[in-house]
Amino acid sequence: MTHRFLEIATTPAVKAAQEAQGSRRSYARQEAGEPHHDRLGEAEAGFIAARDSFYLASVSETGWPYLQHRGGPEGFLRVLDETTLGFADLRGNRQYLSLGNLSADDRLCLFLMDYGHRARLKIFGRASFHDLAAEPELAQRLIVPGYRAVPERGVTIKVEAFDWNCPQHITPRFSEAELAPALAPVRQRLEELEAENARLRAELGARAGA
Repeated sequence: MTHRFLEIATTPAVKAAQEAQGSRRSYARQEAGEPHHDRLGEAEAGFIAARDSFYLASVSETGWPYLQHRGGPEGFLRVLDETTLGFADLRGNRQYLSLGNLSADDRLCLFLMDYGHRARLKIFGRASFHDLAAEPELAQRLIVPGYRAVPERGVTIKVEAFDWNCPQHITPRFSEAELAPALAPVRQRLEELEAENARLRAELGARAGA
């Protein structure tokens, strides 16, 4: 079966590099048959819904790649269906580099990381922009309730392919929210020790004043 992500990514120059480095034969076996890795499944949807950031790559009209970090509340990148993602594009520094690049060439690549579990997901897609005021149903699906940032537009992404990377060389990192359950017993013990110290100081003060 054709690995759709590799089909897109493996250009003639890439094939030549694989041949030169001795890996071409193993990848060539994945270039026949019906496509797969072109529709998001439950594993991909769950992974995306748990992310609070991703990296977005686009290419300028002069051929330069541009990589941008996008962040928000957990799950702000929505899985609308098995081939469509969407998010509310929030107001930032107003350079509009990604907006300009994708207006000229709608192709993009998303890179989603879970450092704690050492997992990463890559997605090829095509971007479309939407006036959320003119599309209230889409706005309702994309805007995160209660989040104070100002959405300037909606972005939907037609998923062309995805691929999971191996965990090699991913250094585990954890957010404050992820660390909170593990640190809760430590914090509780510190509070107990502080209370005990305060009690002992009070007793010593009372004895000294007696």
